[in-house]
Amino acid sequence: MGVTNTRVASRAALGATLAVLPFALLGCGDDGEAAQQPGRAPAEEAATKSRERVQAYLDAMIAKDVAAGRGQLCAPAQAAFDAAATGPNGDFADHFTVTGATITDVRPGESGQEVSTEITVTAGSREATRPLLFTVTRSGADWCVAREAPGGNTPEPSVTP
Repeated sequence: MGVTNTRVASRAALGATLAVLPFALLGCGDDGEAAQQPGRAPAEEAATKSRERVQAYLDAMIAKDVAAGRGQLCAPAQAAFDAAATGPNGDFADHFTVTGATITDVRPGESGQEVSTEITVTAGSREATRPLLFTVTRSGADWCVAREAPGGNTPEPSVTP
């Protein structure tokens, strides 16, 4: 009979522990960013962080700072960047200058946040403006540029209340 009571007590203790565990786990995790910016919605944070990463990359293109540009990229994209960044068609090629860069739209996409830009490039006396689309994803606790492609999204119309 003492064995039965020990099992019952043991099961009750286990049940109580399991019942409390989900509430205890709510306090776990890295809420550093959330604590710094209470009330900030995850979608708003994603858009803001994506815009910041792409703006840093655009600033690096204008300054021709290859290391700063590379630093905005996700690790898997860095090898391709290293191979092409200063090549004839690379973002940091010597034969042209980026004279302007504007972010025109930020929105969620299939693989992360899609950040549309307009890049103005000058080569000699010729100037051209081209759209580029950056995909920004979360990598651990940070955000990084995962992909760059020609094109972009048309800015969504603003809604006025």
